[in-house]
Amino acid sequence: MTALLAAVDVGTGSARAGIFRPDGALLGRAEQPIETRRLSSVMAAQDSARIWQACARALRGARAEAAAPREAVRALAFDATCSLAFRAADGAPVGILPGEPARWDTILWLDHRAAAEAAEFTATGHPALRHLGGTMSPEMAPPKLLWVKRHMPEAWTRTGRIHDLADFLAWQATGSGNRSRATLACKWCHLGEEGWPRDLFARVGLTDLLENAGITAPPVPVGQPVGHLTPGAAAELDLPPGLPVGAGLVDAYAGALGVLGAERAGDVALIAGTSTCLLTLAREARFVPAAWGPFADVVFPGTWALEVGQSASGALLDRLLTPPGAMAPTPGLRERVMARLRALRAATPDLAPELHVLPDFLGNRAPLGDPAARATITGLDLGGDLDSLCRLYWRTAVALALGLREMVAHLRAHGIGAERLLLAGGHGRDEMLTALYADATGLPLVAPRGDPVLLGTAMAAGVAAGLFPDTRAAARAMGSEGQTRAPDPARSGWLERDARAFALLRRHRAELEALLRAQG
Repeated sequence: MTALLAAVDVGTGSARAGIFRPDGALLGRAEQPIETRRLSSVMAAQDSARIWQACARALRGARAEAAAPREAVRALAFDATCSLAFRAADGAPVGILPGEPARWDTILWLDHRAAAEAAEFTATGHPALRHLGGTMSPEMAPPKLLWVKRHMPEAWTRTGRIHDLADFLAWQATGSGNRSRATLACKWCHLGEEGWPRDLFARVGLTDLLENAGITAPPVPVGQPVGHLTPGAAAELDLPPGLPVGAGLVDAYAGALGVLGAERAGDVALIAGTSTCLLTLAREARFVPAAWGPFADVVFPGTWALEVGQSASGALLDRLLTPPGAMAPTPGLRERVMARLRALRAATPDLAPELHVLPDFLGNRAPLGDPAARATITGLDLGGDLDSLCRLYWRTAVALALGLREMVAHLRAHGIGAERLLLAGGHGRDEMLTALYADATGLPLVAPRGDPVLLGTAMAAGVAAGLFPDTRAAARAMGSEGQTRAPDPARSGWLERDARAFALLRRHRAELEALLRAQG
């Protein structure tokens, strides 16, 4: 019987599962939605029990599509967003939305409630911040934990374990409290061989972070088993009990693992979905302002990962299609917008040149490292019809591509070359966005084959199964490249103009912010 590998990828809005052969072939894939509860523009949560149920349904669906016997699956691994699941010592959910039921126990990664706490971390000037580009983001774990301790002290007192979401799913599967080296390094400020920056936590009054999170053991390298599937979890997932479960990754890093196996100089992983990031790997540590990292051994052993990103890309485009008060885009509206855009741009490729957008609706990770930055739109009119929405949607997509161009330039300015973009994530299925990304950066874009994020997680499962000694060997055996899209020189003229306008908007916004600060 051919050995198979199971992978689960939990994004912002859904759980995806895949069944893979050890050569990287995807045999079956299934997806299940995940509900989000928002209290405000900066506060959002999910239900960890429902996330687990979505994972179970997706896994069963993927295995059914693959027509794979459960006994053929040799290992399992999870990747997920860097959301935080809170549980009591007895495993009961601990609610982290004020006034809401306890089932909302998971702070969503894009939750920015802890902006003030993040600024307090930054103000310490602690050396650990070098690994975060010099500033602490409210998307990281420590400021969110500090916010809960300060603003929901009863919840903090009840908490007995806090997991990054990929680690939570591994705990649900195995009962083991072991954590992944990747999640703790990338989102919790674990410094590898240096360990935890306990003096940083002490400065802000968070000396009980590790105790309340239930972290007692050293982190586990990506793919190495954190434990084995319990009988109860095996029944829920319909997989064999005792199955090894590999240490997982944050979803963007799973995508990087899925596409960077060749380790070719100049290759940069472009992970584009709800958010967008560029991930690079190097054999030595490089410190870059407004970049997350360098993080050791979070993708391949013996390499350092560095990330720059945009916090809202796909989420921003979705928001344009979502009515006030609604949680999701209007059904069918995206298809109408895309169809109409194709017609409008067939007549005028340079559509709505008077409309310009700075897409910092959820702050700016790079190059500014400013979570307080906000968006700017200029050139709006009173139009409220479909064509007006199409023009705004198009120009926002252009702005996201220009932000990507800016990130590439930021890396180059600090000695990190980029020759190709290797795409993973949902934007790989969007012809308009992939064309814009190639054209705006002037770089060839390697479109994905299959699902690179799930593939990267399957590689971790392959290590857990003992099929490969580490993630590097797994990537070389399971990876493959998709088709390359070259940039179109015909679009370079108006994109160069728009890049200048983009930079001009940045300067004008900075001048306005300075004026407001001066006025108190």
